[in-house]
Amino acid sequence: MTTPGTRLHRIGWETPDGLTEELIRKVVDQFYAAARRDPVIGPVFNRIIPDEQWPRHLALIADFWSSMLLGTGRYTGRPMPKHLAIPELEDAHFQRWLSLFRVTVERVCPPEIAAVFIERSERIGNSFRMNIAMRRGKDITAMGPLEREAPPVWTPPAE
Repeated sequence: MTTPGTRLHRIGWETPDGLTEELIRKVVDQFYAAARRDPVIGPVFNRIIPDEQWPRHLALIADFWSSMLLGTGRYTGRPMPKHLAIPELEDAHFQRWLSLFRVTVERVCPPEIAAVFIERSERIGNSFRMNIAMRRGKDITAMGPLEREAPPVWTPPAE
C-alpha cells in the first residue's frame, strides 16, 4: 500500500519513488551495525564473517537488496547454501533478524519504502527458515509464518 500521490515504478513489482541505491546501502549499513551488536544474532554473524570481510559482505548484501527491490540483477549469488551451513540457525534467529530489520527500515525509510522492505524481508526470511527446516528433515507441513518478535531496543550505529 502506498500513500496518495506516490508514483510507482514497475519492475515485476511496484517500487516506490525514493527507493534508491543510496537508501538501500544506508539500510544495509545501519542494520548490520546493529545486528553485529545484537546478543541473539550478533554472535552468529561475528563467528561467520571475520572483521576484515565485512566491507565486502555489506557490498554483497546491498547488491542483493538492489536486485530484489530495484531489479538491477547485480546479485548473482546463492544465499541458501551459506545459510544451510550455519547449524545454529533456528526460528529465534530469523525472528530477531526480521525484528531488527523492521525497526531499522522504519527508522531509515519513508513508510511506503519501509513497507516494501518489510514485506520482502518477511517473505525471504520465512522461505529460508522453511527450506532449512525441510533440509534438516523436519516436517514443515504445519509450519506457518514466523510470529513477529517484539522490537528489540534499537541503538543507532556509531558514525
